[in-house]
Amino acid sequence: MTTPQQPRANLHQSAPILILGGGLMGLAIAHQLARRGEAVTVISRRRSEAAGFVAAGMLAPHAEGLSGALLQLGQLSLGRVPSWVAQIEADSGLPCGLRSTGIVVPFRSSTERDQYPTAAFGESLDRAQLHQEIPGLAPDWAAGLLFSQDGQIDNRRQLMRALESACVDRGVHFQEGVEVLELLTENHQLQGVRTRNSEGMLNTLRCRKAVLCSGAWSAQLLPELPVFPIKGQMLSLQTPRGALRRVVFGPGTYLVPREDGLVVVGATSERDAGFSEGLTPQGQTTLKDGISGLLPQAIDWPPMERWWGFRPCTPDEGPLLGDSSVSGLFLACGHHRNGVLMASATAELMADLCSGTPIRDDLAALLPHFRWNRFKPTKTPQDRLVSGVECS
Repeated sequence: MTTPQQPRANLHQSAPILILGGGLMGLAIAHQLARRGEAVTVISRRRSEAAGFVAAGMLAPHAEGLSGALLQLGQLSLGRVPSWVAQIEADSGLPCGLRSTGIVVPFRSSTERDQYPTAAFGESLDRAQLHQEIPGLAPDWAAGLLFSQDGQIDNRRQLMRALESACVDRGVHFQEGVEVLELLTENHQLQGVRTRNSEGMLNTLRCRKAVLCSGAWSAQLLPELPVFPIKGQMLSLQTPRGALRRVVFGPGTYLVPREDGLVVVGATSERDAGFSEGLTPQGQTTLKDGISGLLPQAIDWPPMERWWGFRPCTPDEGPLLGDSSVSGLFLACGHHRNGVLMASATAELMADLCSGTPIRDDLAALLPHFRWNRFKPTKTPQDRLVSGVECS
């Protein structure tokens, strides 16, 4: 005879892992879980607002000048990108637009160049070499670093589409136009989520495991998370094919050449904009000034598109990865400028955690550096002693 508890246990056992967010991170995690035979449902409110659709797609841990654990995570993820892309392309039958173009970082002096945090990983360029790598570069750039190991991927037009197709091929279920309103918990254990669809209908989805990867909106579901938006505006230019071979990563502005002659230009960094949507004259002027300061000839290249998005940032600009304060809810958010770069390692890590697979040593060693509560001060025994009385 079936006991009253058994149906509930079976319900949870058969419930899919919920991916809360349908952007690049959500799709990458869903795909990896599905490849491991897990039942997965992706819940997405509005796919077009995801950072993966608006980022430039640079794979640039060295050109970005990352340091410490963030650099290590970026390097590990960069090394995983080719095999990760191969899986996506095999499942989807679509190209992801991965290119090993190398990235050049220009400097105004050799002293500036040599003091760059990742200078040891790049090839030093003098003025002549720099201007040979980037013909037409503004004359006041006197030195550079070439990071040939860094590259790019066409996330906006190819990777996202390929990931969606790969997820479908692997049986991932999608709930589009659905907003997650609330996490349902019992004794700090995840029980499910409450949702509302585009027609206003409320629903409850039961689960025991979920991944929160809602980008800049993640703190709306779990307010204790220190994730906030930084708005960025971007544009693209059409150039003659081959006019720019390398990615140019200048201070405040970068130029990312695609294979078809399109050049992505970005990006403003608007910390006080909150979630205000739309292009602004000030933002577009900032981009125009950045172009003229790097590659003056590009000012005459015809603009093709203009767009904006919201980077999910944390106080130290590092992601929140792993466990949360809710048992069964895993975190994969706050990647700031490096979501595309870190998607491959993050997807592997989340798939390991959710499926109970042992985490590879290189990722496991870095996980403590990205715990969600790392910003909270830790009290020492001396801190807890006040006038000889220990306070709890």
